[in-house]
Amino acid sequence: MTIDFSIEPEFQDQLDWITTFVRDEVEPLDLYFRGRVSPFDKRNEELRGLIKPLQQQVQDRDLWACHIGPDLGGKGYGQVKLALMNEILGRSSFAPSVFGCQAPDSGNAEILAHYGTDAQKAAYLQPLLDGEISSTYSMTEPQAGADPSEFTCQAHRDGNEWVISGEKWFASNYCFASFLIVMVITNPDVPVYKGSSMILVPADASGLEVVSDVGIGGEPLGTGHHAYLRFNDVRVPAENLLGDEGSGFKIAQTRLGGGRVHHGMRTVGVAQKALDMMCERVLSRRTKGSLIAEKQSMQHMIADSWVQLQQFRLQVLHCAWLIDETGDYARIRQHIAGVKVATPKVYIDVVYRAMHAHGSLGVSNQMPLIGMWMGAPVMGIADGPTEVHKDTIAKTVLKGYQPYDGLFPNEYLPHRMEEARTFIEARLEHEVGNQ
Repeated sequence: MTIDFSIEPEFQDQLDWITTFVRDEVEPLDLYFRGRVSPFDKRNEELRGLIKPLQQQVQDRDLWACHIGPDLGGKGYGQVKLALMNEILGRSSFAPSVFGCQAPDSGNAEILAHYGTDAQKAAYLQPLLDGEISSTYSMTEPQAGADPSEFTCQAHRDGNEWVISGEKWFASNYCFASFLIVMVITNPDVPVYKGSSMILVPADASGLEVVSDVGIGGEPLGTGHHAYLRFNDVRVPAENLLGDEGSGFKIAQTRLGGGRVHHGMRTVGVAQKALDMMCERVLSRRTKGSLIAEKQSMQHMIADSWVQLQQFRLQVLHCAWLIDETGDYARIRQHIAGVKVATPKVYIDVVYRAMHAHGSLGVSNQMPLIGMWMGAPVMGIADGPTEVHKDTIAKTVLKGYQPYDGLFPNEYLPHRMEEARTFIEARLEHEVGNQ
């Protein structure tokens, strides 16, 4: 058995280039456009003028849309390579767009690549892969959250059209999107895993209403990039159905499994950036006669952060390796759920310690840490609440065990000691008998 943690020299060269490129060329975009322009705003001419040359450099390095197969212009990298790349891209909000793998566009592209017709790919997938447009994944609902069994947004067939009625919540980046992939109930009389479907909806479809724009905490009411949508008998052509009718749950699981792992990959990058900031700070400031770095409590914070991040990084890489080995998200759902559960915990712990090390500066708007910290609870609910995934882990773990018979557990010491005495005495009797 061989366990090899080395990286091929050729790919390590690519990772080294990505690290330098993101630091020197891409991260300045985060600062220049901070609070003014979103990475999803593909219509912004200033952003397009700056980002296109960077995307061309990525394409010249053969690193564009690496999550997509070669038949669609990507590299078709496995999850381990994507994990190593995303650790770096996670340090910048603009980096995924520069590399053609910005969520939710990357997940939507995977859906279209797997389930889209040739016409759907031409109309929606190709512009998405070319970085010309943005998209939205619209699944959650106001009353149901992420639980499809409680969804009420429905679609029914009327001749050559689907008619969609209901509400969707937190449709991220709808204000920048050219189209949505919407999960709807097409047959309420069967279980959701048979009665839900995915439908492509143009963002400007007649009857599609923005009830309100929702922001993250701290943003003024009435602003934000997460839409509360109402579908007022929105009509789309019948051919806008993705895959087969009733396959929406299956499509969602395919998409969300990869998305959960990619969130973990990028969280490694965010947490590492926070740890870098923390270490720089404590080596630069003094209090009570010595560097902050010399205080034992701060050394423990640094050590805890490093250990936690190392454990999490290996967990993510191992999960990515399992995906590559099995090619089956459902088979390793326990490991995917484990990454999902660990992601917000690592995120909030490491970033909080970095904030604390910076004192009042850390919680101010003069540093990026408070914004990073707000990302932690988002990771706790993105792609399903953490508690649901803990249930998945526990149920899967328990399948490997059986209840014990009798009044006391199998490891009840009086019984175990009696069994051991009987076993050893029988051995001794056998050995004595053979002398």
